[in-house]
Amino acid sequence: MVFPDPRVLIDATSVPADRGGVGRYVDALVAALDADGSRITVVCQPRDAELYGELAPNARVVVATETVATRTSRLTWEQATLPGLVRKLNVQVVHSPHYTAPLANPVASVVTLHDATFFTDVTLHSSVKARFFRAWTRTSLRRAAVCVVPSRATASELVRVAGADPRILHVAPHGVEHDRFHPPTPEEVRRVRDDLSLRDSEYVAFLGTLEPRKNVPALIRGFARACRGRADPPALVLAGQPGWDSQVERALDSVPHRLRVIRSGYLPFDNLAGFLGGAQLVCYPSLGEGFGLPMLEAMACGASVLTTRRLSLPEVGGDAVAYCGVGAGDIAAALSDLFDDPERRAALSAAAQARAKEFTWAASAAKHREAYARAAVLHRRGR
Repeated sequence: MVFPDPRVLIDATSVPADRGGVGRYVDALVAALDADGSRITVVCQPRDAELYGELAPNARVVVATETVATRTSRLTWEQATLPGLVRKLNVQVVHSPHYTAPLANPVASVVTLHDATFFTDVTLHSSVKARFFRAWTRTSLRRAAVCVVPSRATASELVRVAGADPRILHVAPHGVEHDRFHPPTPEEVRRVRDDLSLRDSEYVAFLGTLEPRKNVPALIRGFARACRGRADPPALVLAGQPGWDSQVERALDSVPHRLRVIRSGYLPFDNLAGFLGGAQLVCYPSLGEGFGLPMLEAMACGASVLTTRRLSLPEVGGDAVAYCGVGAGDIAAALSDLFDDPERRAALSAAAQARAKEFTWAASAAKHREAYARAAVLHRRGR
């Protein structure tokens, strides 16, 4: 059934300043929806008004005038102020892109649930964060007309562990910004190498927050084992924000002095293509992902990628990436095999680029438009 496009408000006030996964999702989706002709209103924090004006020149951009900089203040604004703003702006659907949504929403509600690991892997999150997102996931599953999820794996997990009604789940895979994530030029690779003081050394790249779910301690130990006895071992570069994984420092302390492990911290967007595409390997040994956007971005950059078969990762990687177990020994064996097989790395690089082209934000935007239209119809029918 084809439904007409409703007027949609996207609540972007939850987007963090550092533009992690949620920020990249919202930014890219807003731009793709606007390019596709959708009638959208974006409500954002003051710092993001200019950005959304550039990303979505045809959209209506509204600044949240009250303080929404902290999680508590943003939630208060979402529950107390947003419903009135929705009425004033005359929209038909509110899209809440990060688990929470206004309980008194007067129009149709669409909520994005990014993963189910708050239920399946509680120890991978802080206890406060896990309780908060479990509660809001259940609330959104009860109250939203439609819940968008980025993968079939996430939909299945929500049905299994949170009792979700599969009829309200709408799978809309993420895309990749191919103009930003592309096989890098020699100049882009050289800039990153110079910034990281790598010179001509090969390196293994990791991109993501250093949190328990990313399995970084096992990566560090596996890397050290894979480099044992090698005359000219690569470096390991850990790029991303520091998280709360207390085991990372302990794993780093165990690395032999002859091996080089670089903690680069947050890398600017303009450096990511050179960083990912310039690596000998990109290793993403996650214990569970709702989608796995950093892996897809690495694939688009022509990287040879090693990852795990947990949750959505095979759904994204297909046959274009290499797989391993989650233990340090498993990672070490897989890294060692790939170090010694340049032809396999080259084949993975070519396959990754081809597969990444199947994931676009235009396609994701089309799936979201389906969710909005469906939610509007269900709301009119009183569901």
